[in-house]
Amino acid sequence: MKISFRKTYKFAIISALYISLFATFFVIVLAKAMFKFPAQRILSFGVIFLFIIYIFSFLVIQYRVERFIYRRVKKIYDDISLLESSTFINQPITTDMEALTREVKKFATDKKLEIEMLKVREEYRREFLGNVSHELKTPLFTVQGYLSTLIDGAMEDKTIRKKYLKRAEKGVERLIYIVEDLDMITKLEVGDLNLEFSEFDIVELIQNVFDLLEMKADKKKITLAFDNYHIQPIFVRGDKDKIQQVLENLIVNSIKYGKEGGLTEVRVINLTKKKILVRISDNGEGIEKQNIPRLFERFYRVDKSGSRSEGGSGLGLAIVKHIIEAHKEKIYVESEFGIGSEFSFTIKKLLQNNLDILD
Repeated sequence: MKISFRKTYKFAIISALYISLFATFFVIVLAKAMFKFPAQRILSFGVIFLFIIYIFSFLVIQYRVERFIYRRVKKIYDDISLLESSTFINQPITTDMEALTREVKKFATDKKLEIEMLKVREEYRREFLGNVSHELKTPLFTVQGYLSTLIDGAMEDKTIRKKYLKRAEKGVERLIYIVEDLDMITKLEVGDLNLEFSEFDIVELIQNVFDLLEMKADKKKITLAFDNYHIQPIFVRGDKDKIQQVLENLIVNSIKYGKEGGLTEVRVINLTKKKILVRISDNGEGIEKQNIPRLFERFYRVDKSGSRSEGGSGLGLAIVKHIIEAHKEKIYVESEFGIGSEFSFTIKKLLQNNLDILD
């Protein structure tokens, strides 16, 4: 390792000055007392002696201080290098206290950020494992309960047997649903899920999703409205099945958390020459501000109790986010508690679209 020679000389300058003044004064007094030189010769001798002693003292002090600091700083660098800190490993050793202070401060700040990040990840890992355990435990215990009841003697009753087997089947279906969603989100995260890009009409796709979810919305008397129903077809490029899944998940969430007799509205907005914005809004219960940053985490639920009664794997929004990001697009959310929520995402449109009539 080499030494960086950009140093502060203040300590050596002041120390050399003190030594030089004292030595010169002492030598002048001694010379005058012992040799009785004329005052002019003593003054000239003193100036020359002061200059030589100052230069010599400065060089010796500076060198010795640098070596003293270097040996100890090198030990610090070697100890820190054991932590595999690239900040220190890739830099030359410096004896400049200001530069060293900056480096140590930066190192401490980086390590503090790493520790905080590790704490956040560890908390997320614990919460995630707890959520996975809860999501899987509920249907597993349900299936186990029904099967145990049948084994204990209820199997002889055909009516009970059929009813319990159907309920056990629903529990298994829920388990499969959770596992499939986990498998999909894992593939999306690592990039193993191949998207099949094609050109399709987003207007037609939205209308198809409305048809699929019409009965679900009717149960809560929620109106599904498509603000752009009157416009011409809008052709976009993407994975049609995955975009349909995005629309279904967002609209199902809107219905799930919507008010009885509420409204879920979809709009298609001309964002730029190459992009459109698909916006899904509702007048439901809304989302509290502190929950918004975590909405797209796996298994994160705003309502820890009520949302589970509505079903779902708890992975819907996480899957939506990963699908949109796999398309290299953006997803946004705005919400005001008690008023409603709005989710929107961008998607690439074909240049031949006539979108001038869009808002």
